[in-house]
Amino acid sequence: MQRRTFVRTSVASLGLAATAIAPTRAAEPNPAARELFELRTYTLTADKLPLLDAYLSKAFLPALERLGIGPVGVFTETESTERNVVADKKSASTPAKDLAKVTVLIVHKTADSVATLAARLAADEVYGKAATEYLAAKADDPVYLRIAVSLLGAFAGMPKLEKPDPSKPRLFNLRVYESHNERAAAKKVEMFEKGEIAIFRKVGLTPVFFASAIADPALPNLTYLLVFPDDAARGAAWGTFVKDPAWLELRALPGYADKEIVSRITNRILVPRPYSGI
Repeated sequence: MQRRTFVRTSVASLGLAATAIAPTRAAEPNPAARELFELRTYTLTADKLPLLDAYLSKAFLPALERLGIGPVGVFTETESTERNVVADKKSASTPAKDLAKVTVLIVHKTADSVATLAARLAADEVYGKAATEYLAAKADDPVYLRIAVSLLGAFAGMPKLEKPDPSKPRLFNLRVYESHNERAAAKKVEMFEKGEIAIFRKVGLTPVFFASAIADPALPNLTYLLVFPDDAARGAAWGTFVKDPAWLELRALPGYADKEIVSRITNRILVPRPYSGI
Protein backbone atom coordinates (compact mmCIF):
# COMPACT_ATOMS: atom_id res chain seq x y z
CA MET A 1 0.00 0.00 0.00
CA GLN A 2 1.41 3.42 -0.96
CA ARG A 3 2.10 5.84 1.88
CA ARG A 4 -0.36 8.47 0.64
CA THR A 5 -3.14 5.91 0.37
CA PHE A 6 -2.32 4.67 3.89
CA VAL A 7 -2.49 8.21 5.33
CA ARG A 8 -5.81 8.93 3.65
CA THR A 9 -7.27 5.66 4.86
CA SER A 10 -6.01 6.25 8.41
CA VAL A 11 -7.53 9.73 8.66
CA ALA A 12 -10.83 8.50 7.27
CA SER A 13 -10.83 5.63 9.76
CA LEU A 14 -10.26 8.05 12.62
CA GLY A 15 -13.30 10.01 11.47
CA LEU A 16 -15.43 6.88 11.54
CA ALA A 17 -14.15 6.06 15.02
CA ALA A 18 -15.14 9.48 16.30
CA THR A 19 -18.59 9.08 14.80
CA ALA A 20 -18.95 5.71 16.49
CA ILE A 21 -18.57 7.13 20.02
CA ALA A 22 -20.95 10.02 19.36
CA PRO A 23 -24.70 9.55 19.79
CA THR A 24 -26.43 8.41 16.60
CA ARG A 25 -29.04 10.56 14.91
CA ALA A 26 -31.59 8.89 12.63
CA ALA A 27 -32.30 12.22 10.94
CA GLU A 28 -28.72 12.63 9.74
CA PRO A 29 -28.62 11.36 6.13
CA ASN A 30 -24.94 11.87 5.39
CA PRO A 31 -22.32 11.82 8.20
CA ALA A 32 -19.61 12.51 5.59
CA ALA A 33 -21.06 16.02 5.16
CA ARG A 34 -19.68 17.03 8.54
CA GLU A 35 -16.67 19.33 8.34
CA LEU A 36 -13.31 18.58 9.93
CA PHE A 37 -11.49 21.23 11.95
CA GLU A 38 -7.71 21.24 12.22
CA LEU A 39 -6.40 23.29 15.14
CA ARG A 40 -2.71 24.20 15.06
CA THR A 41 -1.28 26.02 18.06
CA TYR A 42 2.19 27.48 17.60
CA THR A 43 4.25 28.26 20.71
CA LEU A 44 6.96 30.81 19.96
CA THR A 45 8.97 33.59 21.50
CA ALA A 46 7.28 36.96 21.18
CA ASP A 47 10.03 38.36 18.92
CA LYS A 48 9.20 35.73 16.26
CA LEU A 49 5.55 36.73 15.99
CA PRO A 50 6.11 39.15 13.04
CA LEU A 51 7.83 36.37 11.05
CA LEU A 52 5.04 33.89 11.74
CA ASP A 53 2.42 36.54 10.86
CA ALA A 54 4.20 37.19 7.56
CA TYR A 55 4.30 33.47 6.74
CA LEU A 56 0.66 32.84 7.61
CA SER A 57 -0.74 35.96 5.90
CA LYS A 58 1.43 35.94 2.75
CA ALA A 59 2.16 32.23 2.16
CA PHE A 60 0.01 29.79 4.12
CA LEU A 61 -3.47 31.34 3.92
CA PRO A 62 -3.20 32.30 0.21
CA ALA A 63 -2.04 28.74 -0.58
CA LEU A 64 -5.00 27.21 1.25
CA GLU A 65 -7.34 29.53 -0.63
CA ARG A 66 -5.88 28.34 -3.93
CA LEU A 67 -6.45 24.75 -2.78
CA GLY A 68 -10.07 25.46 -1.91
CA ILE A 69 -9.50 24.89 1.82
CA GLY A 70 -11.07 27.15 4.39
CA PRO A 71 -12.13 29.42 5.84
CA VAL A 72 -9.01 29.78 7.98
CA GLY A 73 -8.83 31.67 11.27
CA VAL A 74 -5.68 32.89 13.03
CA PHE A 75 -5.77 33.96 16.66
CA THR A 76 -3.54 34.96 19.56
CA GLU A 77 -4.40 34.37 23.21
CA THR A 78 -5.14 37.10 25.71
CA GLU A 79 -3.25 37.44 28.97
CA SER A 80 -6.18 35.82 30.84
CA THR A 81 -5.64 32.52 29.04
CA GLU A 82 -3.87 29.71 30.88
CA ARG A 83 -0.41 29.19 29.40
CA ASN A 84 1.31 25.82 29.07
CA VAL A 85 5.05 26.11 28.41
CA VAL A 86 6.55 23.61 25.97
CA ALA A 87 9.08 21.38 27.76
CA ASP A 88 12.19 21.73 25.63
CA LYS A 89 15.58 23.35 26.19
CA LYS A 90 14.71 26.74 24.76
CA SER A 91 11.26 27.17 26.31
CA ALA A 92 12.54 25.84 29.66
CA SER A 93 14.80 28.88 29.83
CA THR A 94 12.19 31.31 28.45
CA PRO A 95 9.81 32.95 30.93
CA ALA A 96 6.16 32.24 30.11
CA LYS A 97 5.51 35.98 29.81
CA ASP A 98 7.95 36.09 26.87
CA LEU A 99 6.15 33.30 24.97
CA ALA A 100 3.28 33.74 22.55
CA LYS A 101 0.69 31.26 21.29
CA VAL A 102 -0.85 31.51 17.84
CA THR A 103 -3.78 29.25 17.00
CA VAL A 104 -4.72 28.49 13.40
CA LEU A 105 -8.16 27.01 12.67
CA ILE A 106 -8.41 25.28 9.28
CA VAL A 107 -11.78 24.07 7.98
CA HIS A 108 -11.57 20.91 5.83
CA LYS A 109 -14.42 19.41 3.83
CA THR A 110 -12.94 15.91 3.66
CA ALA A 111 -10.41 13.63 5.34
CA ASP A 112 -8.46 13.58 2.08
CA SER A 113 -8.00 17.35 2.39
CA VAL A 114 -6.31 16.84 5.77
CA ALA A 115 -4.14 13.92 4.67
CA THR A 116 -2.78 15.50 1.49
CA LEU A 117 -2.29 19.10 2.63
CA ALA A 118 1.46 18.88 3.32
CA ALA A 119 2.15 17.26 -0.06
CA ARG A 120 0.07 19.82 -1.92
CA LEU A 121 1.84 22.71 -0.18
CA ALA A 122 5.22 21.21 -1.03
CA ALA A 123 4.20 21.08 -4.71
CA ASP A 124 3.00 24.71 -4.76
CA GLU A 125 5.82 26.85 -6.18
CA VAL A 126 4.07 30.11 -5.33
CA TYR A 127 3.77 28.97 -1.71
CA GLY A 128 7.41 27.89 -1.63
CA LYS A 129 8.60 31.30 -2.81
CA ALA A 130 6.36 33.21 -0.39
CA ALA A 131 7.42 30.97 2.52
CA THR A 132 11.17 31.20 1.83
CA GLU A 133 12.18 33.06 5.02
CA TYR A 134 9.98 30.87 7.22
CA LEU A 135 11.22 27.61 5.70
CA ALA A 136 14.86 28.72 5.82
CA ALA A 137 14.89 29.06 9.63
CA LYS A 138 17.95 27.49 11.30
CA ALA A 139 17.81 24.85 14.04
CA ASP A 140 19.43 27.24 16.53
CA ASP A 141 17.02 30.06 15.64
CA PRO A 142 13.60 28.48 14.92
CA VAL A 143 10.44 30.40 14.10
CA TYR A 144 8.48 28.42 16.70
CA LEU A 145 9.23 26.02 19.54
CA ARG A 146 6.48 23.47 18.80
CA ILE A 147 3.18 23.08 16.94
CA ALA A 148 0.40 21.23 18.78
CA VAL A 149 -2.23 19.84 16.40
CA SER A 150 -5.76 18.59 17.04
CA LEU A 151 -8.18 17.15 14.48
CA LEU A 152 -11.87 17.55 15.27
CA GLY A 153 -15.06 16.23 13.68
CA ALA A 154 -18.14 18.48 13.66
CA PHE A 155 -21.20 17.48 15.67
CA ALA A 156 -24.10 15.94 13.74
CA GLY A 157 -26.38 18.72 14.99
CA MET A 158 -23.96 21.44 13.81
CA PRO A 159 -22.15 19.86 10.85
CA LYS A 160 -20.55 23.03 9.49
CA LEU A 161 -18.70 26.00 10.90
CA GLU A 162 -20.85 29.12 11.26
CA LYS A 163 -18.53 31.89 10.18
CA PRO A 164 -18.90 35.26 11.95
CA ASP A 165 -18.63 38.49 10.01
CA PRO A 166 -14.86 39.26 9.89
CA SER A 167 -15.56 42.96 9.34
CA LYS A 168 -17.04 43.27 12.86
CA PRO A 169 -15.26 43.27 16.25
CA ARG A 170 -14.82 39.69 17.48
CA LEU A 171 -13.59 37.96 20.61
CA PHE A 172 -13.49 34.16 20.65
CA ASN A 173 -13.83 31.66 23.48
CA LEU A 174 -12.35 28.21 22.80
CA ARG A 175 -13.31 25.56 25.34
CA VAL A 176 -12.23 21.93 25.62
CA TYR A 177 -14.16 19.39 27.73
CA GLU A 178 -12.15 16.27 28.55
CA SER A 179 -13.86 13.10 29.81
CA HIS A 180 -12.56 10.05 31.65
CA ASN A 181 -13.74 7.58 28.97
CA GLU A 182 -15.56 7.33 25.62
CA ARG A 183 -18.97 6.68 27.15
CA ALA A 184 -18.77 9.85 29.24
CA ALA A 185 -17.56 11.87 26.27
CA ALA A 186 -20.48 10.65 24.15
CA LYS A 187 -22.87 11.56 26.96
CA LYS A 188 -21.58 15.15 27.03
CA VAL A 189 -21.98 15.38 23.25
CA GLU A 190 -25.55 14.09 23.66
CA MET A 191 -26.21 16.76 26.29
CA PHE A 192 -25.13 19.52 23.91
CA GLU A 193 -27.07 18.04 20.99
CA LYS A 194 -30.30 17.56 23.01
CA GLY A 195 -30.55 21.04 24.38
CA GLU A 196 -27.39 22.83 25.53
CA ILE A 197 -26.49 24.29 22.10
CA ALA A 198 -30.01 25.71 21.78
CA ILE A 199 -29.67 27.29 25.24
CA PHE A 200 -26.31 28.74 24.23
CA ARG A 201 -27.87 30.45 21.23
CA LYS A 202 -30.75 31.80 23.31
CA VAL A 203 -28.53 33.48 25.92
CA GLY A 204 -25.96 34.95 23.52
CA LEU A 205 -23.27 32.27 23.60
CA THR A 206 -22.99 32.30 19.82
CA PRO A 207 -21.35 29.12 18.48
CA VAL A 208 -18.83 28.99 15.65
CA PHE A 209 -18.41 25.22 15.82
CA PHE A 210 -18.95 22.19 18.07
CA ALA A 211 -16.78 19.12 17.46
CA SER A 212 -15.49 15.87 18.94
CA ALA A 213 -11.74 15.26 18.95
CA ILE A 214 -10.49 12.62 16.51
CA ALA A 215 -6.75 13.06 17.14
CA ASP A 216 -5.54 15.03 20.15
CA PRO A 217 -3.05 14.67 23.05
CA ALA A 218 -5.98 14.55 25.51
CA LEU A 219 -8.61 12.08 24.29
CA PRO A 220 -11.52 11.81 24.62
CA ASN A 221 -12.73 15.38 24.49
CA LEU A 222 -15.08 17.76 22.73
CA THR A 223 -14.12 21.25 21.68
CA TYR A 224 -16.22 24.27 20.80
CA LEU A 225 -15.65 27.87 19.74
CA LEU A 226 -17.91 30.80 20.62
CA VAL A 227 -17.80 34.38 19.35
CA PHE A 228 -18.69 37.68 21.04
CA PRO A 229 -18.36 41.36 20.12
CA ASP A 230 -16.18 41.98 23.20
CA ASP A 231 -15.27 40.63 26.64
CA ALA A 232 -18.16 42.42 28.36
CA ALA A 233 -20.62 40.59 26.11
CA ARG A 234 -18.83 37.32 26.85
CA GLY A 235 -19.15 37.82 30.61
CA ALA A 236 -22.80 38.87 30.36
CA ALA A 237 -23.75 35.86 28.23
CA TRP A 238 -22.10 33.37 30.57
CA GLY A 239 -23.77 35.09 33.52
CA THR A 240 -27.17 34.68 31.88
CA PHE A 241 -26.46 31.08 30.95
CA VAL A 242 -25.65 29.82 34.44
CA LYS A 243 -29.00 31.13 35.72
CA ASP A 244 -31.12 30.02 32.76
CA PRO A 245 -34.03 27.76 33.91
CA ALA A 246 -33.68 25.46 30.89
CA TRP A 247 -29.99 24.96 31.62
CA LEU A 248 -30.62 24.28 35.31
CA GLU A 249 -33.25 21.70 34.34
CA LEU A 250 -30.99 20.05 31.76
CA ARG A 251 -27.98 19.72 34.05
CA ALA A 252 -30.17 18.09 36.71
CA LEU A 253 -31.16 15.18 34.44
CA PRO A 254 -29.66 11.79 35.38
CA GLY A 255 -26.27 11.22 33.78
CA TYR A 256 -25.68 14.85 32.80
CA ALA A 257 -23.87 16.16 35.90
CA ASP A 258 -20.41 17.47 35.03
CA LYS A 259 -18.81 15.46 37.83
CA GLU A 260 -20.00 12.28 36.10
CA ILE A 261 -18.95 13.02 32.51
CA VAL A 262 -16.40 15.88 32.47
CA SER A 263 -12.97 15.54 34.04
CA ARG A 264 -11.37 18.81 32.93
CA ILE A 265 -12.33 22.04 31.15
CA THR A 266 -9.76 24.23 29.40
CA ASN A 267 -10.81 27.80 28.68
CA ARG A 268 -8.96 29.94 26.12
CA ILE A 269 -9.71 33.53 25.08
CA LEU A 270 -8.64 34.24 21.50
CA VAL A 271 -8.26 37.47 19.53
CA PRO A 272 -8.20 37.31 15.70
CA ARG A 273 -5.15 38.52 13.83
CA PRO A 274 -5.87 41.36 11.35
CA TYR A 275 -5.67 38.94 8.39
CA SER A 276 -7.80 36.17 9.96
CA GLY A 277 -10.60 34.83 7.76
CA ILE A 278 -12.77 33.91 10.76
